[in-house]
Amino acid sequence: MTKIKLNINNKDTVLEADPQMPLLWAIRDLAGLKGTKYGCGVAQCGACVVHLNGEAVRSCVTKVSRAEGKKVVTIEGLSEDNNHPVQKAWQDLDVPQCGYCHSGQIMSAVVLLREKPDPTDQDIDDAMAGNVCRCGTYLRVRKAIHLASELQKTASNG
Repeated sequence: MTKIKLNINNKDTVLEADPQMPLLWAIRDLAGLKGTKYGCGVAQCGACVVHLNGEAVRSCVTKVSRAEGKKVVTIEGLSEDNNHPVQKAWQDLDVPQCGYCHSGQIMSAVVLLREKPDPTDQDIDDAMAGNVCRCGTYLRVRKAIHLASELQKTASNG
């Protein structure tokens, strides 16, 4: 075990962990943040997406040592009161059914909208292709991303 210094959701944290431990387990089991979900363990489903220095990463295969000294943002750190435009769009359109995959979906959508503030359907489909939803809410996800794009524009203009 090694002391690993992380900045999780703008809070400096020191965790005792094996440097090879997946970031997912450090976030969930050591830092106690349960919003990031375990889905597949092999970076295929997207349930575990977090931001590492602004990049969407699959935390189930990202070693905690890779995150040392970097900024980690989980779904809990996206906004203080769930009012991020993407979260708001998800709520307004009642996107989730079971909700299990949606923290990863939201975190992926945030990065997409940062890179392409006004995405096309194809942009959304391409960016979200690696996020699996067993309930099949893909059309609502796409609609919510378009709404979040509009909400972001309104927020930046107002």
